[in-house]
Amino acid sequence: MFSLQQVTKRYGSYTALDAIGVQFQTGTVSALLGSSGAGKSTLLRLLLGLEWPDEGQVLIDGRPLVYAERLAVRRRIGYVIQEGGLFPHLNGGANLALLPRHLGWSRRRIETRSRELAELMQLPADVLSRYPRELSGGQRQRLAVMRALMTDPPALLLDEPLGALDPLVRFELQERLQELFRALRKTVVLVTHDLAEACFLASRVLLMHQGRICQEGDASDLYERPADEFVRRFVAAQRGARAPGAHAPGAGLHGAGARAANRGS
Repeated sequence: MFSLQQVTKRYGSYTALDAIGVQFQTGTVSALLGSSGAGKSTLLRLLLGLEWPDEGQVLIDGRPLVYAERLAVRRRIGYVIQEGGLFPHLNGGANLALLPRHLGWSRRRIETRSRELAELMQLPADVLSRYPRELSGGQRQRLAVMRALMTDPPALLLDEPLGALDPLVRFELQERLQELFRALRKTVVLVTHDLAEACFLASRVLLMHQGRICQEGDASDLYERPADEFVRRFVAAQRGARAPGAHAPGAGLHGAGARAANRGS
C-alpha cells in the first residue's frame, strides 16, 4: 500500500531520513524499531503527508502522494500518536465524532459505530460520555485507537501507542492490539523502541539507525543474522527479549514467552 522511493528528509543541516527505499504491502503489520532519533516517527509522518520529502517520493496504492491531496489522504488513514492525542475539552463520544461529522455522517451512524468499536476494544459504554481526564491511561489509548478506526480506514499508523503506559496495562493492550490486527487485516505500521513488542505485534520488523533502515525481516533475522555491529548491540540491549525458538530461559516472543517478555517491558 505504501512505498518510499529514495526519500530524504532534512531539518536544517540534520538529515532525519537518508535516501530511504521501502515498501509496506497491503494487509501486513510492520514495526519500525530503533533508538530515539533514528527517523521512525519522521517516516510515519511522511506516509501520512504531515511531513514532505526533500528528495524522492511517497506512493500510496501505486500513486505518488500529491501535496494538494494530502488532507484527503489523511482522512483515509487512521493515526494514533503517543498518549493518544485526545482533545481534553471533548468527551469520548465527541472525540470519536470529529472526522465522521466533517464527512457528513448522521448522528445515528456515529453512535452505532462508536458502540461497535467500544465493544471491539472491550471498553464500557460509559467511556463515551466521560472526558479524557476521567479515564485511565489504557482507556485513553483504546479510545485513541477507536478514533483512528471510526471511518474504517484501510491503513493504521501508530506512533509509540503504548510507550507511556505502565507494564501491566501495556501488556494487556499489546494482546488486544494483536487480536485487533488479526481480525481487521488492515495495513499497519507502528513505531516502538521495544523489540519484544515489535516482534509480538508485527510479522515484519525494520530496525532503523541514523535515518536509514539497517536491517529488516522477522525476529529470527535480527537475532541469528545481524547485519552489522549496531544490530548486535541493539538486540543485546533488549534484556529479556528472545527470538521465537531461541534456546534460552523464557525464550519465545509468542504465546507464553511473549507474555512473559512483555510483562517485563
